[in-house]
Amino acid sequence: MQQIFEPIFHVFYLLSVFVMSIFMILAGRKENNKFLLMFGIMGFTLGFGDSFHLIPRIYALVTNGVEGLEIHATALGFGKLVTSITMTLFYLILFRIWEIRFNVKESKSLKLFIGVLVFARVVLSLLPQNDWFNYDAPVSWGIYRNIPFVILGALIVYLILKEAYKNNDLTFKKIGYSVIISFACYLPVVLFATTVRTVGFLMIPKTLAYLWIIYIGFKEI
Repeated sequence: MQQIFEPIFHVFYLLSVFVMSIFMILAGRKENNKFLLMFGIMGFTLGFGDSFHLIPRIYALVTNGVEGLEIHATALGFGKLVTSITMTLFYLILFRIWEIRFNVKESKSLKLFIGVLVFARVVLSLLPQNDWFNYDAPVSWGIYRNIPFVILGALIVYLILKEAYKNNDLTFKKIGYSVIISFACYLPVVLFATTVRTVGFLMIPKTLAYLWIIYIGFKEI
């Protein structure tokens, strides 16, 4: 069942993200709307990065079933590396969208701190100790590289919800809670997916949370 329904789900997800993102980019350029333009770029970054992981996963499942995930570990590992970096850029862009939405001029120290978190996440992701191309990559390095990522996500959620409640912005309240849901589903996968394979199914609601974020921006057209 997994080798049938999971590829269908991934194709639906990628097509939805790319189509909505392209429409937002075009609308943002046409209307000179920075919010829509940045949201579209954020969505495209999300889809672009996830493609490196999901397309090999689709191929592995369709050709070799569940066993294909181990057979194609190198391609999947490279895809996870790319996704690790592009997801970090996703939150950096979301921070910029937050600034545009609420016309916030944050302190240089906050921007510097976010920059340090982004840099730390990217550097940690690139280190060879991650052993990306191994099917059973070390859990410890999965934890290390996600420490700055979780801090970054938590900080951005705080900033989003703080301004959303202050301005009674329902759109950004939904975005903030969607990010919380995504991390709540993602962290158990990081910690336990290698020992309890069924935990990996949490990636489905995690993916839907990101799809919902893009749809929220798409509705602003």
